[in-house]
Amino acid sequence: MHWDPTLSGLARCSTVFLSADPARTGRVAFWAPDGEPLPERSGPGTVEEVDVVADDALPRRVTALCLPVRDALPLLARTGAGSVTDPSPSCAFWGAAALLALHVVARGRLLPGVTEAGHDAWRAGPLAPEDLERLRTLAASMPPTAHAVPVGAAADGAVLLPDPEALLRAFLDAVADVLPRTPAAPLAAGGAPFAEDGPQHVPGLREWAADVAAGHDAGVRLSLRIEVTGLDGDAATDETAVAGTGAGGPVFRAVPQVHHAGDAALVADAAHVWSGAAGAAFGASARRDALLALRRAARVWPALSPLLSTAVPDALELADEEVAELLGGAGRALAHSGVQVHWPKSLARTLTAKAVVGPAHGEGGGGPYGRDSALPSFLSVDALLAFDWRFALGGRSVDRAELDRIAEAGRPLVRLRDQWVLVDPEEVRRAREQRDRGITPVEALGAVLAGTTEVGGRPVVVEASGWLRELRDRLADPEGGHQEIGLPVGLAATLRDYQLRGLNWLHRMTSLGLGACLADDMGLGKTITLIALHLHRQTDPAAAGPTLVVCPTSLMGNWQREIEKFAPGTPVRRFHGPRRDLDGVTGGFVLTTYGTMRLDAERLARVDWGMVAADEAQHVKNPYSATARQLRAIGARARVALTGTPVENNLSELWAILDWTTPGLLGRLGTFRGRYAQAVEGGADPAAAERLSRLVRPFLLRRRKSDPGIAPELPPKTETDRAVALTKEQAGLYEAVVRETLTAIAGADGMERRGLVVTLLNALKQICNHPAQYLKEEGAPRLAGRSGKLELLDELLDTILAEGAGVLVFTQYVRMARLLQDHLAARGVRAQLLHGGTPVAEREAMVRRFQDGEVPVFLLSLKAAGTGLNLTRAEHVVHYDRWWNPAVEAQATDRAYRIGQTRPVQVHRLIAEGTVEDRIADMLARKRRLADSVLGGAGEAALTELSDAELAELVRLRATDGGYDADDGPGGYDGSSSAGHGGTDATGGTDGGRGR
Repeated sequence: MHWDPTLSGLARCSTVFLSADPARTGRVAFWAPDGEPLPERSGPGTVEEVDVVADDALPRRVTALCLPVRDALPLLARTGAGSVTDPSPSCAFWGAAALLALHVVARGRLLPGVTEAGHDAWRAGPLAPEDLERLRTLAASMPPTAHAVPVGAAADGAVLLPDPEALLRAFLDAVADVLPRTPAAPLAAGGAPFAEDGPQHVPGLREWAADVAAGHDAGVRLSLRIEVTGLDGDAATDETAVAGTGAGGPVFRAVPQVHHAGDAALVADAAHVWSGAAGAAFGASARRDALLALRRAARVWPALSPLLSTAVPDALELADEEVAELLGGAGRALAHSGVQVHWPKSLARTLTAKAVVGPAHGEGGGGPYGRDSALPSFLSVDALLAFDWRFALGGRSVDRAELDRIAEAGRPLVRLRDQWVLVDPEEVRRAREQRDRGITPVEALGAVLAGTTEVGGRPVVVEASGWLRELRDRLADPEGGHQEIGLPVGLAATLRDYQLRGLNWLHRMTSLGLGACLADDMGLGKTITLIALHLHRQTDPAAAGPTLVVCPTSLMGNWQREIEKFAPGTPVRRFHGPRRDLDGVTGGFVLTTYGTMRLDAERLARVDWGMVAADEAQHVKNPYSATARQLRAIGARARVALTGTPVENNLSELWAILDWTTPGLLGRLGTFRGRYAQAVEGGADPAAAERLSRLVRPFLLRRRKSDPGIAPELPPKTETDRAVALTKEQAGLYEAVVRETLTAIAGADGMERRGLVVTLLNALKQICNHPAQYLKEEGAPRLAGRSGKLELLDELLDTILAEGAGVLVFTQYVRMARLLQDHLAARGVRAQLLHGGTPVAEREAMVRRFQDGEVPVFLLSLKAAGTGLNLTRAEHVVHYDRWWNPAVEAQATDRAYRIGQTRPVQVHRLIAEGTVEDRIADMLARKRRLADSVLGGAGEAALTELSDAELAELVRLRATDGGYDADDGPGGYDGSSSAGHGGTDATGGTDGGRGR
């Protein structure tokens, strides 16, 4: 169900649900009560005449837009969530109803049925007591306009409206009937009924559907009460005795109990319901419903089958094996099917197990980070820690000898220290087998951080001991504790407090031999923090060595600039292009792309890296990709991932990143998916999210711009030049235009020469933007893979939109803005374009839509939108191309960075590396005359007065280190990464640190 922003205007209309057979064919009707025309829109739905009841209680016919339930749901859900402003009371009601329906369906509360007309239909059910209470409360609040459709007339002629509760229930059924019917549903179901959208006439399935739903809709539910006799006569002389080993031992019976579905306090034995002793409170159908429930329970646990063949299902005697099954898997399966098992309170069932993980007996407490061992030993596959079991009964420990006797007996009931205890023999056996096994330090650390682990598919509480407990406490607060290091020698910047805390965290993790993922928001200075870490590690002989940075092609220029700016004198080399080599690499930085790394991993793996950093690490979020596999093959003494979006789609991406930084921490992917990802993503187990958070918190540091203490001088403005390489197509066009135009300029003078210079500069800027703009390609030109700037913009927007932020994209060319609009539309990114030809009314509507968050990307013509707009929802401003007068750019930036802005603003200036855009900043610094003229507002006019030699120096295309790589995909962009990943974070200036 795609969200159509044009639907927002319908929220102010009167709204009613029109039920139908089958339920999914029902519709939601919107009409303007004051007679105004409906909001203009295109898409699904039909405009029809609908009979409604007006405020004067008289019927009348109105023009309404009728939307299928599937198409109305996005609007109703947003209205219910409060994301739509000023909805009508009736639309607000149906928005709340949509949220209730989605909540019910999301929990799997669906039942099959066949309608009166014989059509297949899902319906919402069974509804839990709390669901029924919410439904009745909501129905009681239904405004008259929400069910203002006449359904007949009373004897006195008064118009009758649908019953609120019945209409609301019909709407829940409609939502339940719509959502399961996806394009893949017929394949999964093996047929059309209950899967395809179109009505299926299936009267023959009525009995089957009724049988499936009967138990769920029944007025009673079933439970089993376990009774034990013969315990008093069992005189145990040993401290640990086993019940049932001799004649006259304890006897177990399962007694079926019947519970009234509407009154939790009303319960009776099945025998009393059959005999009538339970009274009439259960109703005439209680025996039938209880028998159906018992039949379903017997399908789950066949041991109950004998009760079905008796005249009165009063009780069932249980063998030891059956008691053990109820204590284990059978009991859990019955509970899952709605049949609870109640054990006698006199029998202790508090025999609990926990695993104690730590150094093996006799080992010292130095640990992997202490004085007794070297740093990298923590990740050693040869190191093993003891995994010991401790049992307790009511808080009293059970020693190994007692556990051995319990396990060897294999009985479910034992007498332990004058108390009868129920135990699952299979669980005791598994614990006994596992109690002395060894696990690696990384596995142990993961277990103690999460507080639980899985043994034989069962969760077990874990407790740390020895130095492992100290390490857990040390890692529990990533930014807490004593700051071990300060600014490293050689760093030409002053780190902000949060950056210094991040540096200390990275130092702590890497010095322990652990990996780390720095996942700060874009613009908080991840790049300079890693540069500082590299400089600090060079002071420790055990950690020193070259640092390999793997990043998207579009970020290589930024990395080199940041290193040269903040770590002057530190060697930096690009391993990229046909002439790439690693000869003589002993220190400093080596920069490479994901595409080059994928092809040359073997050569890279031969270098003794002190550290490997993966920038925009979401590029390896697929652990099965060739890029991810090759990255794992490159060894290093430390691994650091940098990303602003550690999770884009699902938690498996987080696993892929952390399993690269610290292999084994999260276990195998399948185990991780089953234990954490499915529970967290589905919302079924809130505790799973907390367990996962405890586990990953020490290894992933995530700070946002809005966090307290991150930017106390709110709101800061960060301005960053983001260099990007030209594609081969752009480079060829650039050189051809320079060559031809300089020849023409050399033979011209006066106004003709000035005109040629302006033409040249505009042509070069258009080529830097995109070849399609310069070539004036019409129709629907291919845009992807042809422009380095466009690839970088995609990277930026993916990160910005993942943060839920708004962004302004300025360009001086309306044609380029239209190309960007088409490109973003093809990618499914909502964007709007404002230019000089935009009418005033539409201009105001665009501003409102952006400020309301309906459209996250606002494309703007620099001249048309550079002044006079208040766009404070934007946290990011992108200057896609450069205007030679910085004051014009500053005015445009101030559309977001102005009074009323409460969030940090990040300004991104996209610069084509090695071109006129790249060198203009250097020329401004070297040539005061030119700088004064440009900064003074002359702009391009000043450039027309340059000499031929100066002009040639300005526009000549310089090759960057490594040139262009055929293996990196179109335009030098990393072919291993799809155009939907991540953002960039090569920060500097006021963000990366304050230069000295």
